[in-house]
Amino acid sequence: MRLRWLAIAAICATIAGSTARASDLLLNKPAPVFSRADLRGEKIDLAHYRGKVVLLNFWATWCAPCRIELPHFNDWQAKYKAQGLQVLAVSMDDDPALARGVAQKLHLSFPVLMGDPKLGGRYGGVFGLPVTFLIDRNGFVRKRIEGEVRLDSIESDVKQLLSEAKR
Repeated sequence: MRLRWLAIAAICATIAGSTARASDLLLNKPAPVFSRADLRGEKIDLAHYRGKVVLLNFWATWCAPCRIELPHFNDWQAKYKAQGLQVLAVSMDDDPALARGVAQKLHLSFPVLMGDPKLGGRYGGVFGLPVTFLIDRNGFVRKRIEGEVRLDSIESDVKQLLSEAKR
């Protein structure tokens, strides 16, 4: 019996390790480009933001940590926009009306677009929310942040990327 549990634990560790490595495959690689309409119908093309630092946040209306982060990201958009920050929020909800309601309630000043498993898959899989990517001015993924995190740490990372020149 004990041997069976050890085998199960080893399999779980292998799967967890594979998942972690898969999500790290994007680090220091070009961010997967995408183009889709935001909730206002405006075309959002990730390639258009080359030269800016992009905070790309996958979220959902039912996700409590997501709803805590979004107002902070909104503040950062205003605070760091002149330095080159662009926040993009990708709602993983099935119904755009839900995302639109939260975006209006929180007075979000950055584009909010609808995501799907295909877009999440291009970013290494978005299995839990929130998931945030920091993309540098050259379009490379510099950080993947999963789940509830310390906002001061993310802001520090954003400021670091903003201080770096485009290569």
